[in-house]
Amino acid sequence: MISGISSSLSGLTVFSKKYSVSAHNVANVNTDEYKKTVATITEDKNGLPELNAEKIETPGPIIQETDSILRELSNVDLAQEFPRMMISQRGYEANISVLKTQDEMIGTLLDMIG
Repeated sequence: MISGISSSLSGLTVFSKKYSVSAHNVANVNTDEYKKTVATITEDKNGLPELNAEKIETPGPIIQETDSILRELSNVDLAQEFPRMMISQRGYEANISVLKTQDEMIGTLLDMIG
């Protein structure tokens, strides 16, 4: 059986890492030839969330600087990254809220027993 606290802690870890992946992509949006990483949340064998990160190797836009020089830009799309960051932030906040509620419930139970 999965305890609510371990489930929430796993959720916090996963959403924190997912946010970090998106932040890293945003930080490298102007780095030539940078390939973005996409993080997805899956369920492990115990039913807890885990993060799978995959580097996307699709080429970025190619621009021509001079007649003989081509430059590949990053394949990061900010229109995709910012919503991913907002979802990760909300997931993190939701897990914090669950932990606070569990803490209050345990405190109430201990007060009732004691």
